[in-house]
Amino acid sequence: MMPGPVLTVTIGETATRLRHAGARSAAGPGRRALVRGALAGPLIVLGHGILEIALVVAVVLGLGKLLALAPVIGSIGLLGGAVLVWMAWGMFRGIHGLSLQGGAGPSEGRQHPVLAGILTSLSNPYWTLWWATIGLGYIALSMRLGVLGLTAFYVGHILSDLVWYSGVSLSLALGHRLLSDTVYRGLVAVCASFLLGFGLYFGYAGVRSLLA
Repeated sequence: MMPGPVLTVTIGETATRLRHAGARSAAGPGRRALVRGALAGPLIVLGHGILEIALVVAVVLGLGKLLALAPVIGSIGLLGGAVLVWMAWGMFRGIHGLSLQGGAGPSEGRQHPVLAGILTSLSNPYWTLWWATIGLGYIALSMRLGVLGLTAFYVGHILSDLVWYSGVSLSLALGHRLLSDTVYRGLVAVCASFLLGFGLYFGYAGVRSLLA
């Protein structure tokens, strides 16, 4: 939910699709333009999800046995908890200046939304940091239930992305009537609070694993 490459390209691609489709009609964007704009978010998440499922498979194939070790789980808990607390602090500090207005403008050489989802994810260092710390912790916990647990984790994770970015695109396509800056800031504040709580819990669980 925090501003970053994926959110920026979602806002920009939605606006661009509305402009391009609406330019064909003197009356402005019609139903087809609204649909094209609203589909920007889901298509970007599709690219984001393709990259993430490849990463999840690679992590499981190469690090699966290590994730079952208590020292590894404990270390991941401590590091992941610290990252969560740091991210929560950054979210709280940035709430005042958050806005869904603007975004990346159209460009002559813009990519397909699916490819944009892949490229913008790779360009964000925080995405790699998340999977190297917090994501590994979730995978370790989900693997206790085998393939079913891992599948449930991934589906839940990608659905959260799909709901959020689809909501952003739909809200922009409908003229910001469903999501205002005030609501956006409130959502981030609530998420930051939960993030802080999870960070403290993961750190506590990590210490317990290391001392066990």
